[in-house]
Amino acid sequence: MSTGACGMSGGSGDVEEAGRTGRVAGEITFRTLQLKPVFTAYVQGVIDGFEAEYPEVKVKWEDVPGDGYNEKLVADAQAGALPDVVNLSTDSFQLLADRGMLADVAELDGALAAQYVPGAWEQFKLPGRGDGVYAYPWYVTPEILTYNKELFEKAGLDPAKPPTSVEQFFDYAERIAATSGGRTAAFMADPKGRLPGDWQKMGVPILDAKGERFTFDTDRAVVWVERMKDLYAKGAMPKESLLKSDDINQLYGGGKLVFGPGSPGFVKDIKQNAPQVYAKTQVAGAVTGTLGHIGIYAQSLGIRKDTKHLDAAAEFAKWVTNGPNQVAFSKKATIYPSNAQGLADPYFADKGDGTDAETLARAVGAEQLKTAELDANTPVQWTSQVGDAVVREMQKAIKGEQDPRTAVRKAQEEANELLAAAARK
Repeated sequence: MSTGACGMSGGSGDVEEAGRTGRVAGEITFRTLQLKPVFTAYVQGVIDGFEAEYPEVKVKWEDVPGDGYNEKLVADAQAGALPDVVNLSTDSFQLLADRGMLADVAELDGALAAQYVPGAWEQFKLPGRGDGVYAYPWYVTPEILTYNKELFEKAGLDPAKPPTSVEQFFDYAERIAATSGGRTAAFMADPKGRLPGDWQKMGVPILDAKGERFTFDTDRAVVWVERMKDLYAKGAMPKESLLKSDDINQLYGGGKLVFGPGSPGFVKDIKQNAPQVYAKTQVAGAVTGTLGHIGIYAQSLGIRKDTKHLDAAAEFAKWVTNGPNQVAFSKKATIYPSNAQGLADPYFADKGDGTDAETLARAVGAEQLKTAELDANTPVQWTSQVGDAVVREMQKAIKGEQDPRTAVRKAQEEANELLAAAARK
C-alpha cells in the first residue's frame, strides 16, 4: 500500500501535546467495525505496509460486530480501554467527541483539510468547539437516486427526467399512486430516514445560527408533513413503511416499489438478488432541490485523546485514509474515498456505455461528491433521541392522528427539551 501524504478527561478536545514526541513508534490498537472476514486481506495489507514504513510501530488490529458497538465504545472509554485509533460511524463519533474523548486532529494535522472532498473534514467538527476537528474522514457513501424505469413509464413519467427537488419527488409519487390505482408504491415513508434531510433540501432551518436551538417549526416543514399525509392516504407509500423500512429491498426487488434506496450499494445488491428488476433500474443524481444539497454517510477514524503514542496513532490514521489506500478499499466495497486525490482516480469517472446501473451509480455518486454542497448531513445535535421524538410526532400526523402544524410544533418543543438537557450534562 502506498504511503500517505481518547480518554475521559475534559471536554475541550485540546490535544495533549505531551504525547507528541516526533517519533513514530510504539504499539497501538486499531479497532474497525465489522470488516472481517470480507476485508481481512485488505486491512491486513494496509497494516503490513504501514509497519514496513515505520518499523518501530506495531499495530494490533481488532474487529468487532455492529451490534452494541456504540455502547461498547462508551464503556471502553469510561474504563480507560478505548483503542488508540478507532473506526467511528456518525453516531459513535458524536458519542465520543461530544464527551471530549477524541484528539483534535485539526490541531494535529490542520493542513490536511484541503486534501478531502468538500464537507468531509467539516463533518467532524462540533458545535461551540471552534475549528476543532475530531476525526479523520475515511470512506463515504453519497446519496443517489435509483428507480424502476419501466414503472416510471407506466405512470406516464419520462425516465430521462427524474425528480430534482423534494417537492417534485412528491409530485411524481402522487402520479404513480394515481395511475397504478394503489397497486404500486412510489417510495417508503420512513420519516426517520427522510429527516432532517428532506427539510434541509427544502430550505427549512434546522438550527439557529449558534446551533443552540432547533428552529424547524416553519411553514415549509408543515407543508412537508401535509404532503406526506396526503400521499400516505393515497397509497404512494406502503402502509407498513411508516414504522419500519427494512423490507425495501424485497419490495423494490419484487417490482412493487418505484424508488429504491439512495445508495450505490443497493444497486449492487439488486444486481445480485433481483436481476430482472436490475435490468429495469435507472440511476440519477440525488434529489437536491434548489440548494444543491445532498447527504453523505461517512465513516471516520478517531484518535484516543490520551493515547500514549500520539505520533504513531496519527500517522497510522493518515496512512489508512490516504488516497491510494482509500481507492484500493473502494474497489473492494461499494464506497468512495473522502480523499479528493483518491476520488479523482479514473475508476470513479468511468460510466461505461451508460447502460449498466452499477457502473453508472459509481460515476454519478463520485461526481456528486466532487461538486454538490454536502451540508444536508444530520447535525450532531440531531441525536437518535431527538430523531425518535420528531419521528413520533410525524407518524401521528401522517396517519391523521394530529394535524401537521401541531406535529411540527410539538416535535420542535421536544427536540429543544432534549437539546437543553444534553447541554446541562
